[in-house]
Amino acid sequence: DPRGLYTCRTGEKVYSLQVYYRMCQNCIEVDAPTISGIVIADVVATVFLAVAVYCITGQDKGRMSRGEGRALLAARGWGQ
Repeated sequence: DPRGLYTCRTGEKVYSLQVYYRMCQNCIEVDAPTISGIVIADVVATVFLAVAVYCITGQDKGRMSRGEGRALLAARGWGQ
């Protein structure tokens, strides 16, 4: 435990230093493997989300597009 009062004596002079140190109870060590794991997990999650959005939006093939409805109206003479 590094907390406490430290003193330094040089000849007749005395210097003191009070050290307050608080340890983190819920901290994790952030080193290179931890950061690389977070980055890889983020990339995998982003790719998974992109594939999911692509698959969901690709299933709306049965709906008419905007141009198809206008072509029918123009053929009947109503679109003028």
